[in-house]
Amino acid sequence: MTDKMEHIETEVKFFITEPMRLREKIISLGALSGGNIFETNIIFEDKDKNLIKHKSLLRLRKNSKTTLTFKSPAPDADSRFKMLRELEVEVSDFPTATRILESLGFIKEQIYEKWRETLVLGSTYFCIDKIPYGDFLEIEGNKEEIMEYASLLGLDWKERILLNYLELFDILKRSLDLSFSDITFENFKNVGADFSKYFYTVKADRIPMDS
Repeated sequence: MTDKMEHIETEVKFFITEPMRLREKIISLGALSGGNIFETNIIFEDKDKNLIKHKSLLRLRKNSKTTLTFKSPAPDADSRFKMLRELEVEVSDFPTATRILESLGFIKEQIYEKWRETLVLGSTYFCIDKIPYGDFLEIEGNKEEIMEYASLLGLDWKERILLNYLELFDILKRSLDLSFSDITFENFKNVGADFSKYFYTVKADRIPMDS
């Protein structure tokens, strides 16, 4: 198990409709691609759901490697960005790590899948995510560069989203009365809806700062 330094994750995301065109713009800035990789993520909870009550997240992710991540609110939040304290380690075996967490009393709360291409420019990460319900761009880095690159890419800062993919799914689940909880491509295969209209009210500048 390889320990990684704790850091504060600072990011914003945008709902996008032309991912390939946006990808070309990011490449033109000089970013390098790390490839497009499929991800399986398992969210774990305790029996009393204390993690979500404290706005925290325990996640096991499998892509080209397996990582265990704990996220919790950042000590110095900035309402312009999504900021989380992040602890992350790489583990060697996805099934064994799952069994360890279950043996400690954690329960599989939710599974979500995505295809992610990560493009890197200096200390900034551009993640083009294909989620079962739509395409998104996450920009992660320092605050100034996030704002600068969003502008260079022609993205409207007022259209940024600070909710995570699970919170966005909860909106869809309530709006469409979905019967499933796992965000998989198989589950969404027969869900015919224009998901873009459901994200209008979650843009950062339309959500009260104390929400």
